Amino acid sequence: MTQQESTHEAQEFSVERAGSVTTPRGFRAAGLACGIKDSGKHDLAVVVNDGPLQDASAVFTSNRFVAAPVQWSREAVADGTLRAVVLNSGGANACTGKGGLADSLQTATRAAQALDCTVMDVAVCSTGLIGVRLPMDELLAGVDDAVASASVQGGADAAAAIMTTDTVRKMASHTSPGGWSIGGIAKGAGMLAPALATMLVVITTDADIRPLALDRALREACSQTFDRVDSDGCQSTNDTVVIMSSGASGVAPRGDEFTQALTAVCQDLAMQLLADAEGSSHDVTITVRNAASETDALEVGRSIARNNLFKCAIFGKDPNWGRVLSAVGTTGAAFGPDQVDVWFNGVCVFRQGGIGEDRALVDLSGRQVDVVVDLNHGPSQASVWTNDLTYGYVQENAEYSS
Repeated sequence: MTQQESTHEAQEFSVERAGSVTTPRGFRAAGLACGIKDSGKHDLAVVVNDGPLQDASAVFTSNRFVAAPVQWSREAVADGTLRAVVLNSGGANACTGKGGLADSLQTATRAAQALDCTVMDVAVCSTGLIGVRLPMDELLAGVDDAVASASVQGGADAAAAIMTTDTVRKMASHTSPGGWSIGGIAKGAGMLAPALATMLVVITTDADIRPLALDRALREACSQTFDRVDSDGCQSTNDTVVIMSSGASGVAPRGDEFTQALTAVCQDLAMQLLADAEGSSHDVTITVRNAASETDALEVGRSIARNNLFKCAIFGKDPNWGRVLSAVGTTGAAFGPDQVDVWFNGVCVFRQGGIGEDRALVDLSGRQVDVVVDLNHGPSQASVWTNDLTYGYVQENAEYSS
């Protein structure tokens, strides 16, 4: 697939999956193998902003065990500017103490020297196994090589270099008729849960968007997309979403237009994360409608998405609406049990507190599953995205060690 229209919010904004972080003007990228991974696969990436603007914002994990790269990058992006992001796979540099923080600083310093900028203009991201120090000699040599080889053709290589258990690269872009664009790369296939997921995302734009507006747009986009992907309820220590603006188009779009386009790109990347979730065989959209508030709708949706019995039923192609109701009933959302409706792929299997249509009418043979819960209790709606729980997920996570 080379092109796909976003099927959720902001449908008018087309998203191209052949594009990446080098689609917007003013950016270079590289991805290469420097020896962090024993497999010899790509394991180091760099994304460079050549300006003229170097505005930036970022959103990070809310896990209290915060990896060293997140600690460093929070400080680096605090002033709203970045020249570059250095990313590695093959090691998370999490729970590694003061030594790990020193490694992140050393990484940023090496990139800053190569780019002739200050160390506080370089963010660092890492992904992989927790509790293992990175091989710094190899990594630092790789930083030199990556900066030297960064080009406008390097976006796809950068996307490959941040993969861990991912089976495919994840890239997306949007080009506006107004003459500006947004591009992004992402990694993530497991430990997907709100706030954020086990993911690294770098987004670039050549729109003239200054730091405060960039930050508002990013937080709004993440809240509608990455924050609603809930594969397995497990939250990582390294989650990072960084956006950088070069301003190279010279165009300053309306704030709402930019936010909607950014949301479309983030939505597409989020769906790519979900589609590549470890061992999954179904992608599930859970929509809660007519809730008293959006907060209630999200609470109900997330309760269903994290219910292992529901997820196992989906794997077995069983439209077990009892699992849905059990999950809904554990929430604090406002609703009357005798007013709730539940739909599986367009079939109302539970209606107004009683048995609905024959569950045998529900076809779950395809990959996409749509579950709708109508609380009939208010004006609000929200969707959460998850997947089923399979033998493959258990096997992969039982054997995962790199």
